[in-house]
Amino acid sequence: MEIPFTKMHGLGNNYIYVDLFQYQMDEASMPKIARAMADVHKGIGSDGMILIHPSTKADVGMRIFNKDGSEGKSCGNGLRCTAKYAFENGIVTEPTFQIETKANIVEAEVFPLEGSVDQVTINMGEPALQRTAIPMLGYETEAVIREDYTIEGQLLELTAVSMGNPHAVFFVEDIQDAPLYDLGPVIEKDNRFPDGVNVEFIQVVSERELHFRVWERGSGVTQACGTGACAAVVAAALNGFVSRGKDITVHLSGGDLVINWDENGMVWMSGEAKTIATGVFHC
Repeated sequence: MEIPFTKMHGLGNNYIYVDLFQYQMDEASMPKIARAMADVHKGIGSDGMILIHPSTKADVGMRIFNKDGSEGKSCGNGLRCTAKYAFENGIVTEPTFQIETKANIVEAEVFPLEGSVDQVTINMGEPALQRTAIPMLGYETEAVIREDYTIEGQLLELTAVSMGNPHAVFFVEDIQDAPLYDLGPVIEKDNRFPDGVNVEFIQVVSERELHFRVWERGSGVTQACGTGACAAVVAAALNGFVSRGKDITVHLSGGDLVINWDENGMVWMSGEAKTIATGVFHC
C-alpha cells in the first residue's frame, strides 16, 4: 500500500497528514497506519496522523490519531496545519472557513502571502469547565479550580479544563522543575479521568506571559499542544493570574502561541503552521 502524505508541524508538534479528498483509507486500518507512520525507527516519525477529509457540516473535516493509535477529538496545532493545507491546496478558497473535528466545528482564518500560509488564527470555541464535561469523577456540577489533588504521594492543586479534549493544569514556581516525566504518564491514566487526560505544567511569568510544558494523552511529551495552551490560559484566568480579553503569550518548547479568552467566552489561538516534507509512505 502506498499512501501520499504531507508532514507538517505547529511549533514542533508534528503530524503526518493524509488528504482523503484524494486518497481513500479503510476505517479499520487507521489506528494501525497511524502507529506505523509515527514510528521513528520504522516509519516516518511523528506525534501521530491527521486525516483531512470531506465534511457535510463544514468546509473541511479533520480526524486525529495519536502515535499509539488512539483517536483524539481536537488538536490546536493540527487545526492550524489543516487550515494551511486546505487553503494552499485549493480545498477552500476563502481565507475564513470552518473545520469539523470530533469535538466541534471551529472557525479558521489564514493569512496568505503569495499563496503561502505561515500564520493561522483559530476560534477554538468556549471551554467546558463542569467536572462531568472534562470528564472527571466527582460532583456533577462542580468546576475543578485549584482543587487538592494527590498523586504518587504528592499534593498538587488541579484546575481542569476541556477544550474538546481533557486537560489537567498544574501551576509551578519554576517550569524547569516541573515533574513532567515523573507525573505526566501517571496523571494521564489516573482512573479519576475516565477518558485519560492531557497534563500541563504552567509557570506564570507575568500577567501576559506563561511558560508551558505538556504530557499529551496518547503521545507523551510533545513540543507543543494548542488545546493545552488554550486550557492553560483559561486556567490562569480562573485562578486570577491573567485577565480575560487580553492576548497572552504562551511559551511552549517549540515556540510561542498567542491565546485570548475573550469576554464572550471564546478562546482564540494564533500561531505558525509549517510544512516539513511530502512523500509516499509504503506499508
